[in-house]
Amino acid sequence: MSSAGAEGKGLLLKADPIAAAFRDEVKASLAECKRPPRLVGILATSAAPSRNYAEFTKKQCAELGVDFVLKTTGAAVSSDLGEGEGVEEAIIEANEDESVDGIMVYYPIFGAQQDHYLQQIVSPFKDVEGLHVKFHYNLYHNIRFIQPSSLLSSVPPPLPPTTAPESDQPPPGTVKSIIPCTPLAIVKCLEFVRVYNTILPYGDRAYGKIVTVINRSEVVGRPLAALLANDGARVFSVDIDSIQEYTKRPRVEGTEESEAVPRYHPRHVVRPSNLTLQECLALSDVVVSAVPSATYKVKTEWLKDGCVCLNVAADKNFEKDVRDKASLYIPAVGKVTILMLLRNLLRLQQYKQGSAESSQ
Repeated sequence: MSSAGAEGKGLLLKADPIAAAFRDEVKASLAECKRPPRLVGILATSAAPSRNYAEFTKKQCAELGVDFVLKTTGAAVSSDLGEGEGVEEAIIEANEDESVDGIMVYYPIFGAQQDHYLQQIVSPFKDVEGLHVKFHYNLYHNIRFIQPSSLLSSVPPPLPPTTAPESDQPPPGTVKSIIPCTPLAIVKCLEFVRVYNTILPYGDRAYGKIVTVINRSEVVGRPLAALLANDGARVFSVDIDSIQEYTKRPRVEGTEESEAVPRYHPRHVVRPSNLTLQECLALSDVVVSAVPSATYKVKTEWLKDGCVCLNVAADKNFEKDVRDKASLYIPAVGKVTILMLLRNLLRLQQYKQGSAESSQ
């Protein structure tokens, strides 16, 4: 579903056509399952957005044939109970239930620090959201393929070789590492609109693109910046108090001349940037904003002509005239995100099977 709007305006692209291909993929994978995978959603707050997302998850799972169970606790059950009350116990119970294949928790609950603690309680073998530190470690170190048994070890997996993988197919005995579902959904949207160049080698298909990501949370912004940089993009990561640059090709001073030259790294390098947000936007081919504020807006006049803009926030972060500058605007990614979550659920079934086989 898309609209070119008035003459001269950029394209408005909704998530439906992007989600359609992944919906077919999930349906085909589910048809091969011996039993429908069971996903437990844990709702522990009275917040309307979390409850709405839980209902949306339930609806999508029902349409696709996933066994979804919504577990409510705390303020989601009664106003007499506290926000988040009983959520830790609910996670532990789902971890220990062998019939449960995946767990998702509807955040925010307590705030970033305590929510991060809860994210580490979810077993990595059931973490459909990809928020466990083991998956973040893999993402930040550009470890794309793992042995499922490595999730049982307290020792991090070995770092990847300095050469990029030849394809996206896991080597024998390995599976793809789980990626946080919202950042992954954003990447899939950018692949759909051809920001990624499929002629280039796998692992470097965003090379030549400059991207600004506004938000550096551990749920969306930072993992997204790392994903894009590990795929070759030059990324400006913007947060409240700083701007950082993520790239696999940091510029270093030449030994014989003052001109800076890029040097390739197997994973992204993070450095502080002296650029302002306005300067970053003027350079950027892609702008992604995920600021959880109804008042925050990216100024249209600061955008580069012909850029791609993607909104991830519940409250739209772009001004109404964004398509006066943007060649393409994607206002929401939720329908793609839920399908990435279900792809992760199916992948976790592979993990369980692979771990069982390696222990025999």
